[in-house]
Amino acid sequence: MKTYLEPEEVELLEQAAEYLRDRLLIRLLWRLGCRISEVLGIGAGDIDFGHGTVTIEHLKVRFKLSCPQCSTRLSRTARFCPGCGIQVEKAVSEELEHRRRRTLPVDRDTLEMLREYIRQGGPVGDGRQLLLGISRGHAWHIIRECARRAGLGDLVNPETGEVRGISPHRLRDAHAIHAIKVDDSTDSVRLLQEMLGHKSIVTTMKYRKVSGEELKAWNEKIWAQSQN
Repeated sequence: MKTYLEPEEVELLEQAAEYLRDRLLIRLLWRLGCRISEVLGIGAGDIDFGHGTVTIEHLKVRFKLSCPQCSTRLSRTARFCPGCGIQVEKAVSEELEHRRRRTLPVDRDTLEMLREYIRQGGPVGDGRQLLLGISRGHAWHIIRECARRAGLGDLVNPETGEVRGISPHRLRDAHAIHAIKVDDSTDSVRLLQEMLGHKSIVTTMKYRKVSGEELKAWNEKIWAQSQN
């Protein structure tokens, strides 16, 4: 059973899409390597056809727990405040939003698909009107249905062995692994880090581990030589 999608399988996935909007969804996830929330958040004004780029805004929401008496930050399992020492029965939860923006290059074929989608009257306009205009759940349904029609089977998590279906995030994985297989140099990995929007290169390096065959080849080589 496979651990990730190959480029030719993504092509089959795209060909299985019934509508241009659905093809564009698959294409943006695959060619940009974006998170599903980022692709669904693309507005008409985020596309720069002149420069061949798209601006991505990533919103991360997290919660900070703090002591109701002295506002010291608490862990999720804290029973007593490390600041004032009181027993914490009900911590104060504060929602924190962290927005990051990055501008990504778009290949020529995908730009042409975007132009065609707009020409056909896709849900576009000025400002923040969303390009695709679909929900997260609908996007998942589209990917799963296209995978079914294309005859693509489930994938396996290489670290846990867990079997998982084809989803929007598997297209992001496919982008990263394809990039690493083409060029796994340090400079390439750092560019991939920027493309994917990872804060730490350690997160990006996991794709090198998934895609790499170096250890297997090395092992076969040393034992082949020992038999000579």
